[in-house]
Amino acid sequence: MMAAGGVAGIYGLGLPMVEMAIALSVIILGAVVAFNWKAPVATAMALAGFFAIFHGHAHGLEIPMATSGISYAAGFMVATATLHAFGIGMAQLPVSRRLAQVSGGAMALAGVGLLSGVL
Repeated sequence: MMAAGGVAGIYGLGLPMVEMAIALSVIILGAVVAFNWKAPVATAMALAGFFAIFHGHAHGLEIPMATSGISYAAGFMVATATLHAFGIGMAQLPVSRRLAQVSGGAMALAGVGLLSGVL
């Protein structure tokens, strides 16, 4: 879904409220971690896919003029996959659930800062 959003951004296809959707994704996904919400797989996939469209679109809009769209898209996709793999790996470590929840809460608060224009 991120790739689809990226293609839409690269080709200049409009998508409403991209920045707001990104900020909301930070708030909602941070709250999911903070409150240890266990969603059904289909719900989690739909939520992640929905927000991925907006994140990809923002990346696509930011492509430098002298850059290959394929190379640029591959770069942001690999970077995103690496971040996800790191997060999954961190979740496997025997760290405190409370630490993860506090981190999710901090992420949600950062999203509120983004949405309100403070950050």
